Amino acid sequence: MSNAVVESAEHRALRAAVAALGQRYGREYLARVAREGGHPDELWADAAKLGYLGVNLPEEYGGGGGGIAELSIVLEELGAAGCPLLMMVVSPAICGTVIARFGTEEQKRAWLPGLADGSRTMAFGITEPDAGSNSHRITTTARRDGDDWVLSGRKVFISGVDIADATLIVGRTEDARTGRLKPCLFIVDRDTPGFTRSVIDMELQAAEKQFELVLDEVRLPAGALVGDEDAGLLQLFAGLNPERVMTAAFAIGMGRYALAKAVDYAKTRQVWKEPIGAHQAVAHPLAAAHIELELARLMMQKAAHLYDAGDDMGAGEAANMAKYAAGEACVRAVDQSVHTLGGNGLTREYGLAALITASRVARIAPVSREMILNFVSHQTLGLPKSY
Repeated sequence: MSNAVVESAEHRALRAAVAALGQRYGREYLARVAREGGHPDELWADAAKLGYLGVNLPEEYGGGGGGIAELSIVLEELGAAGCPLLMMVVSPAICGTVIARFGTEEQKRAWLPGLADGSRTMAFGITEPDAGSNSHRITTTARRDGDDWVLSGRKVFISGVDIADATLIVGRTEDARTGRLKPCLFIVDRDTPGFTRSVIDMELQAAEKQFELVLDEVRLPAGALVGDEDAGLLQLFAGLNPERVMTAAFAIGMGRYALAKAVDYAKTRQVWKEPIGAHQAVAHPLAAAHIELELARLMMQKAAHLYDAGDDMGAGEAANMAKYAAGEACVRAVDQSVHTLGGNGLTREYGLAALITASRVARIAPVSREMILNFVSHQTLGLPKSY
């Protein structure tokens, strides 16, 4: 069993290799793609060609045979280079993991090779207008009609639906024994009749667009259901834990990118006798930001280690903590980096101002910091609920 605190030689080599790829593209590439309304297809293709996109997927289906630990390294290092790929959180981490663990053999053969080599992508639809952090209020329902399923409902803030070949939709079916609704996951191809999307106008400038989805009596074959109808909750959290780990990786990478820019500036910017980095009022906050990012990475590594070892319960707690810690560390690192550059921190030349908005994503999505605090206070500390 690997040590989650001290990285192996293989992990260090992976970091170096991905960092080299990231440096070939960088922040300006991703910013240009977003401004032009495109997608980072070149970077996605190169990452796929090198085996990075499917590093967590089983070897027998074209993946690298690794786990979320390896995939999180890829995303973190691309983020540290200024060019993170948001769809890595969704396509290989959530959807690929769920299908690899619970999908039928037919589903695995249909999807995993394409997710691994980047030729196919999949979006993930869980959030609803009236069921943001409360997944128990999901109203997208699926009913049987002969051998088919019929889905109806709405989803919001779903990333990358325009480029995804299908969306893994979280719906609810009625338990025949209790009459209660239970979560289930369905693969909905992008061109399925009744499945429509509309772009949500976001202030956030990103290559990956956000969408509202409408499922109007969407008819699906029996084979669209992923896994066992009675194990929906287990299957759902099998995807949500990697999502939290990967969100942490996204945030840590972004924080590292901003911090590196600020440190470089503080070493060379001279107003008085010494560079501004010689002054503790500038140096100490940057040092604190570095410490917080390193601590967040340790928790992320712990969460990935537990998940890859098959400890879903332990991974759930650690993944929530990692996502919380990384989100907080990222926001503070970006804020301090912009502040270090002063007016230059708000210019397009230095590319930090846009991160002020982007960094808050890790505090809000895929679950708010307050809901993580609820989880820890109830599940870890045993405190009573107020809801």
